[in-house]
Formats: sequence, C-alpha cells, structure tokens
Amino acid sequence: YGKNTIKLLRHHREGKKHFIKEVEVCAHLRLTSSQEYLEGNNSLVIPTDTIKNIVLVLAKKNGIPSLEQFAIDICNHFMTTFSQVAYVKTYVQEVPWKRLHEDGVPHIHSFLCVPDGIRFCEAEQCRNGPLVLFSGIKDLKLMKTTQSGFEGFYKNEHTTLPERHDRILCGELFCKWSYGDCKDFDFDCIWKKIRECILEAFAGPPDSGEYSPSYQKTVNCMQMLVLSRVSQVQIIEIVLNNIFYIVVDMKNLGLTNDKEVMLPVETPYGFCACTLGRK
Repeated sequence: YGKNTIKLLRHHREGKKHFIKEVEVCAHLRLTSSQEYLEGNNSLVIPTDTIKNIVLVLAKKNGIPSLEQFAIDICNHFMTTFSQVAYVKTYVQEVPWKRLHEDGVPHIHSFLCVPDGIRFCEAEQCRNGPLVLFSGIKDLKLMKTTQSGFEGFYKNEHTTLPERHDRILCGELFCKWSYGDCKDFDFDCIWKKIRECILEAFAGPPDSGEYSPSYQKTVNCMQMLVLSRVSQVQIIEIVLNNIFYIVVDMKNLGLTNDKEVMLPVETPYGFCACTLGRK
C-alpha cells in the first residue's frame, strides 16, 4: 500500500538566482505483517497521509539534488525509521521546467515548461537487501522526415502494407535503464548523456542523417550506443510506439500532393520493444 501522485515544487535561492524542481512521487510499502488485512489490526500501518508528509519533509530538509538521490533518500528513511517495513519502492518523475533565456542570457527567476521528454526514476529495496535503482525517459516524441524505410518484410494473403524506402519515422519513446551496483554517480550527467545518445542514434549526422530500415533496428542502435558510451548502465529497455502519417489524396481537389500534407494516425499504433544488457 502507499501514496501515489504526491506533487511538490522545491524552490530555493542562491543569491539573486532562483532554482526549481517540480516532481511527482509515488511511495509504496510492504510491511512485515499482514494483520491489517487479515485481522483489521492497524497497529503497524503507517498512514498514507504520513507517507505524503515524510516525502514533503525530506524535500524540505534534503532538497532534491537529483531525482535518483531523492528516491534513495525516501527509501533509506522508511527502512531506517520503521522496523515494520519489509520493502519500499519509490517512483519519482520530473516536470520538465527549463530556465528561460532572453537573447541567450539565462533569466534569474523565470522558467519555461518544455515537453522534450519526462525524466523519471525508481528505487526499491527489501530489508537486508541491496537498493536497486532505475532511471529513465518517457513521453519523448521523435520524428525524422526521410532516411527511413520498411522493405523485405514477410507477406501473405493478409498483407496490404506496401513497401517503402522513403517514409517518415515518428515515435514516442519510453526508455528505462539499471545501474547494477549503485555507487556515487553523477546521475544528472548520466541522464543527459543517455538522452544525447538516443537522439544521436535516432537522427544520425546533422548534415546527412542515417538510414533506418526498421523501428527495431533504430531501437537497437540507440541501446548499443548507450552501452558503448555509458559504462554505468547495465541493462537498458526501450519501447518505441509508432506514429504513422498518411499522405492526403488531393486528386479530387485538382492538386498533386507529394508528401506535403499528411494526417497522423495515432491509433491503432504499432510498437517495438527490446531489453539489452551486458554479458
């Protein structure tokens, strides 16, 4: 049991400059006893309102140096404070606020919400067991308008999809990775580096791009680049939900439409998923 969707904004100042971190937290507990379920005895139950208040107090006392450290702090607090807690899992996701820039100059106290992927993390721990930490990116929409195709696929009497060697590749990405042994990592730096790898593998060189023969191959290229450049990552999972675009037939309007006007087809959508780890 626990408390979901604990939303808070952590605001602090360093001189004239302001800093913010807005997060949404879910904290789940498993107790050493099930007497509250079997007998209606609530003597070991930590009220969910108390769970919420603990999260708020930890944000006040410790700040949020990174999502991962905040999740670790929450896990550690429940494990060290309550002997009846056998397991704790914490999920934290961040609202994507970015500092506002005016003519290239960063503003001291104004921010812009930029939907370029939501950062999240999960920390879970059993009593007398290691803390397991995951980080990730979700709701990251990516598109390239060429250098993508889909050919040579299996066909039978139910196949109506034509082969294409030049198409739009668009998808919404979910990515989650594990660190193995959790050490004193610079989680902010790692997250930014992984995001850069994903964007680079998806797009290719800025002046030419890189051909993608399938969503599956693109997902694998992302994972391989992350594992080759970020040694702290042990296992990486990616799910890419496909968003298709169809060319509007404008012949009845007396116009030729050479992929200039298209309609998104968001449902039903295909997806591909892969989990890749080191040997």
